Amino acid sequence: MATVPTAALAATGLVGGYGVARWTKRRELGGVVLAAAGAAAANRWRRQAGAGVAAGLTTAYVAAFAGSHPLAKRLGAWTSVLTVTAGVAAASWVLADRREA
Repeated sequence: MATVPTAALAATGLVGGYGVARWTKRRELGGVVLAAAGAAAANRWRRQAGAGVAAGLTTAYVAAFAGSHPLAKRLGAWTSVLTVTAGVAAASWVLADRREA
């Protein structure tokens, strides 16, 4: 059975977390989505590519979340979230998922 790529897990956390927070008007619910998908992705990154790559990608995931906030002032909220998500998903694919493909 095929597994979901970690790039998709990370994208789900970033986009889904923002979407849930925005649509429910409950930031903590968005945080739950962000944290759950991030933890699942981090676990898979560690298994697929090792602890060092997992640490780097987890740092990128958290930095993307944090960086999307000031970036939103320049690009708009959704554009910012989609931009940082693309970066994390691409890095995840190159560093972890491509090995499994």
